[in-house]
Amino acid sequence: MMADEATRRVFPTEPASHLRPRSRSVKSLVSTPESSFWRTFRSSTLHPSYLHLPITSLSFSPNSSLLAAASSTSVRVFSSLSLSEYDPDFDPTLFATLPLPDLAYSPSFRCDGALIAAGCENGAVRVFDLPNDKPPKTLRRLNAHSCASRVVGFPLLDHKLRLFSAGDDALFVQWDLPTETPLFSVPGAHRDYIRAGAPSPVSPDVFVTGSYDHTVKIWDARVDSGASSVLSINHGHPVESVLFLPSGGLVATAGGNTIKIWDVIAGGKPVYSVETHNKTVTALTLAKVRDDTRLLSVSIDGYLKSFDFSRFKITHSMRYPAPLLSAAFSPTGTIRVVGTNNGAMYMGIKKKKDEFEDQVGSDDFAWSVPLPEKPTSRKNIRYFKRGQSEKPSEGDFIIKRPEKVKLKEHDRLLRKFLHKDALVSVLKTQQTTSIMAVLEELVARRKLIKCISNLDNDELKLLLSFISKKATQPWCARFLMNLAKWVLEIRAEDIRSGGPEVAVHVRNLRSMVAHEIQVQRSLQEIQGMISPLLVIAGK
Repeated sequence: MMADEATRRVFPTEPASHLRPRSRSVKSLVSTPESSFWRTFRSSTLHPSYLHLPITSLSFSPNSSLLAAASSTSVRVFSSLSLSEYDPDFDPTLFATLPLPDLAYSPSFRCDGALIAAGCENGAVRVFDLPNDKPPKTLRRLNAHSCASRVVGFPLLDHKLRLFSAGDDALFVQWDLPTETPLFSVPGAHRDYIRAGAPSPVSPDVFVTGSYDHTVKIWDARVDSGASSVLSINHGHPVESVLFLPSGGLVATAGGNTIKIWDVIAGGKPVYSVETHNKTVTALTLAKVRDDTRLLSVSIDGYLKSFDFSRFKITHSMRYPAPLLSAAFSPTGTIRVVGTNNGAMYMGIKKKKDEFEDQVGSDDFAWSVPLPEKPTSRKNIRYFKRGQSEKPSEGDFIIKRPEKVKLKEHDRLLRKFLHKDALVSVLKTQQTTSIMAVLEELVARRKLIKCISNLDNDELKLLLSFISKKATQPWCARFLMNLAKWVLEIRAEDIRSGGPEVAVHVRNLRSMVAHEIQVQRSLQEIQGMISPLLVIAGK
């Protein structure tokens, strides 16, 4: 008996290794060079009392020493040094304030940082100098626009006597600063407001503009004034921001929730399109990430996203607590600033190398470093005897296998993004709640109209049959009546030529709607008779 007990198989109380949760290491947290780069920025928030209105535009000087922020009727100019030493308990010291008679737009520095220009709501374009020991002074006032001058900029190359502007009057102008006269003027450059523009990085005479008429146009000032644009591109949405990529051969455009890249050299050929934001993209800017360049985009959804246009991949995203209207990244790659609709500026200031290493080594990831396990002595291991048919006792910890959720066919098709097949599959089940759930899901994904257009005649009969039977049920009547309207408009020709079965469904729908209207009128008549009686009873 003793020999049998000694040879009987026993199991240690220590849980099996494959049941232990995997420990997170530093390597799993710092996974890519891109994420480690953005982690080197120290975040801070600027809430100055005088920037309580939306910050519509941000711009850094070429040497990254100054930052201009347009808000309300002025342009505030900060020094990068005061921003990097910003204390949250105090407002930073302003380098200069550029007073404007009306709402200010699109501040832009000259290539040497000595001048700054900005547009106004009244259409004027003002040019200021920025002396170190004196307040800024208006050097030029350029008058050509009859509406707000929303776009103002200097050429990126060393061409100090030129300036371009565009506005809500659809006028595009290149100015000669010494004489205050237009060198290149295009009235009616677009059919709607011009809200975006940028100079070429390879030529001082080439510009790009974007408008609310959905078009993006390339202009060459060497062409005679009044001529048509060199190239015209249809973005598909009102254009909020445009810029040239560093090579000068690609243009990035933003409108709606879409960012598109176009090959200018190939005649406006679309290269890539990305829809990573949920709401309108408001601004684009370029960022220096180590030895590469990234395209940064901000949106009303509160996200800032970094796009690697060499690999066509989103490499990083950041969420802010307010809708974002503008963004700027210093040319030296040390300061990141975004402007919001409530007057706050969120800044990221690059940490010093030793500061970042100390922080990573001491606080941020110390908790995730797995400690070496001490070898345990077999003398301290307790054993227990248990057979295969043994039932758990009261103190045992039971690990249950997760139950596999069995999805219905239309749910599996929705997971595979086969929207039309999912709609047809759920219509065949004739389950009202499931059909309504799939229809609402297709509306949320913005695919319902496309599915209706792609249905063949037999599938269209299923949809019309469901609508004609359930269109007057109170809990889904509004949705199904709107759906019936769209089906009748989109598939009108197919319904006319669909044969007697389709005609029966349409006739049933018509009679059901007529009956429902008659019921509603009867209810209104009854309500009209009861209402005076209730009033008398109340008195």
